[in-house]
Amino acid sequence: VQHQFSMPTVPPPEELLGHEALINQYLRDPNLQEKYRVGLNRTAAREVPIEIKLVNLPTLSQLQSMEPKQMFWVRARGYIGEGDMKMHCCVAAYISDYAFLGTALLPHQWRHEVHFMVSLDHSMWFHAPFRADHWMLYECESPWAGGSRGLVHGRLWRRDGVLAMSCAQEGVIRVKPRDSKL
Repeated sequence: VQHQFSMPTVPPPEELLGHEALINQYLRDPNLQEKYRVGLNRTAAREVPIEIKLVNLPTLSQLQSMEPKQMFWVRARGYIGEGDMKMHCCVAAYISDYAFLGTALLPHQWRHEVHFMVSLDHSMWFHAPFRADHWMLYECESPWAGGSRGLVHGRLWRRDGVLAMSCAQEGVIRVKPRDSKL
């Protein structure tokens, strides 16, 4: 027997802004509050070995009512090649942990900031061959968060709609209230 969920229908990565272009677009907004400007500049300064293109990008007004779900196109920067599937799996492990647990914070991010966040467990299941240096859709959702913990499920899809990998993570999330004066 064999079955899989259907890959969500989303715009292809070529139609979406890259991480750097997106940050620059936000930084050019004259209405952007200084606290967000500082955070975006910190994010832009980080070197990340993967390319990311967010799907269904929220506006600033939508940040206060987000569901614990997000999707983005991801791929490794540079060429990995076809020969070493273990290397592609290692890159997928890195990708699967990037912003994964943060999905559980999406409905709460405007009221709280992270004080401490750490993974308790992270499991991955590989279903089909894939290339981590090709665009893949990463679908993340958090069905539950409470008691200073969060649970997140993820699916990594090849562009042809094949489910390449599934993952799950539970983590400790300690937050503190945001300073409303900022």
